This record gives sequence, C-alpha cells and structure tokens, in this order.
Amino acid sequence: MDKPLIYVLSDSVGETAELVVKAALSQFDDGPFDLQRIPYVEDKGTINETVLQAKEQGAMIGFTLVVPMFRKHLIAKAEEHGVECVDIMGPMMESMEKHFQTEPRLEPGLVHKLDEDYFKRVEAIEFAVKYDDGRDPRGISKADIVLIGVSRTSKTPLSQYLAHKRLKVANVPIVPEVQPPAELYRVDPNKCIGLKISAEKLNSIRKERLKSLGLGAQASYANLDRIQQEIDHFNSVVDRIGCHVIDVSNKAVEETANVIMNKLREDSQE
Repeated sequence: MDKPLIYVLSDSVGETAELVVKAALSQFDDGPFDLQRIPYVEDKGTINETVLQAKEQGAMIGFTLVVPMFRKHLIAKAEEHGVECVDIMGPMMESMEKHFQTEPRLEPGLVHKLDEDYFKRVEAIEFAVKYDDGRDPRGISKADIVLIGVSRTSKTPLSQYLAHKRLKVANVPIVPEVQPPAELYRVDPNKCIGLKISAEKLNSIRKERLKSLGLGAQASYANLDRIQQEIDHFNSVVDRIGCHVIDVSNKAVEETANVIMNKLREDSQE
C-alpha cells in the first residue's frame, strides 16, 4: 500500500508549514508518510496543478500562503475537487489582525529574513571576539572594518557595538614597541578607521583604569610623556595606511559608531 501523501505549499521556503505538518504527523503511529514541499508559489497555475495531483493521489494539502488571493483560490479549488486542505497560518493571522486592529504586511518569507538577520548578527559578534585586540591578524583581511588605536580608545566596546549592526570588525592595538601586522598595510585603507584621542583625555582615562585595578597612577601606562610617544607612533601608522581618522576624545561609543556607519553609507554610494 502506498504511503499517505501530504503536499506542503508555501509562497516562501515552506519550512514553517513542513514543521507543523511533521509535528502533527508525530501523533500518528500508522506512518511513515510522504511529504512533498512546493515552495515559492507565485501563481494560480501552480495551485491548480497541485490540487489536481492531490486529488489523483488521494493526498491532502497543508499550506502557508500569506497572499489572500492565493489562499482563497487554493481553498476554493480544494473544496471543488474534494481535497482535504489545511490553512496553517491564515486563521492565526486573521485573529491577530482582529485583536491588534492592525493589518498584516502580507509579505512572504519575513520570518526567514528575520532569521538571516539574527544569524548575521551572531556571526559578527563571534568575529569581533575572535579578532579582538589584534590576537589574530588574519581577521584584518576578512573584516568589514578594522579599528586602529592605542590602548583605552574603546576599540573593543566599539567593535561589539558595530557587530550588533551586523558588521564584522577586527581591532588592532598600536604600541610603539610592537610593529603592526603586515596585513594592516595590505588591506584597503577605506576599511580602516583610526581612533584618535588627546593626550590629556587618555591620561585621565588611564589613571582611572589604574585606580580600578588598585594600582598607582604613577605607572608609565598613565605617564603623559609615554602617552604622547604612543600617540605619535599611532599618527605615523595611520599616515602610512592613509585611513580615515576619528577623534574619540569626547565621543561616546554610540557617537563614534554612527560616524563610522555614516562613512560606510557614503562610501557605498560613491
């Protein structure tokens, strides 16, 4: 005897409908069953053909069609030919429309767009962690943005903030005693952003950092001469790269991120 067949129709990928159908089938012990998914339904012809095939094969149909015209057409055709047909998402959308008093968008595939957006964000966050603080120079060539700056210029929090905007960010600390990775001079300068800061502001930030660690403010880390040496070295590096520089002395992370994203938008329009 042939296995019972269920057609799964969708105007998107069809995963939602298939998952619901499989969940329902799990409650029946007489399986197995055959499922045939028909995604991206965009015309009445496909609907008509599927209904006729379902009739010939004694199959039923489960569907998620958000376009009302197609939903009504499928239901009418299935009724006309005596085919069992289940609207998986329509009743829920209609109840939500009534309850929220808001019309649905009626755009196929939105849930998958949201999923894609979520996974891109997660990927960008993982990228920022992996290539934080210059720990792996291979990230420089893979990044959407490379942040360059001396210690305590908010490279890490800025990387994470931009990662939540789905941008892959690597950051590279600039220290006079350590030569920057060669990859930094080979990458497109438009991808690089130098984070500039005044010596006085950096001195204040580093003193507070030392205090929070229970250390004295006299350490060379917060020494003005040492800080100026680091800034001079930073200036020579960004001049050699020829990259854009942002003064972050009096900017919050969000402000700096907005400047960077605006620059990206301008670059993409050129």
